[in-house]
Amino acid sequence: MKTTLKLEEVMMFVLGIYLFSLLDYAWWWFLVLILAPDIGALGYLFGNKIGAFAYNLFHHKGVAILVYLVGSYFSIPLCQLIGIILFSHSALDRALGYGLKYEKGFKFTHLGEIGKKNG
Repeated sequence: MKTTLKLEEVMMFVLGIYLFSLLDYAWWWFLVLILAPDIGALGYLFGNKIGAFAYNLFHHKGVAILVYLVGSYFSIPLCQLIGIILFSHSALDRALGYGLKYEKGFKFTHLGEIGKKNG
């Protein structure tokens, strides 16, 4: 992935940190929850198709933004927190080269194959 795209993802991660700072949660919650979306990888216990679906559900920025906006509209801080964590985690994953998964297997992502040099 090109440096510019990685930088864009890092800046989205920074946006997530900023949005978290607007909520009334202790900072340690961010640190504890930032890896929680990886629970979606447990779907791979049931095969590649279910695994990719579950993983992508927890790593899709559109889902994260929707959850955050629902929380904002209805004044539900927990939904806002979940949306921010999903968004921030996804941005950090993308910056590190981990993308949304294809049904072919865990290492096959929209950013290229994990472990291969993708420019």
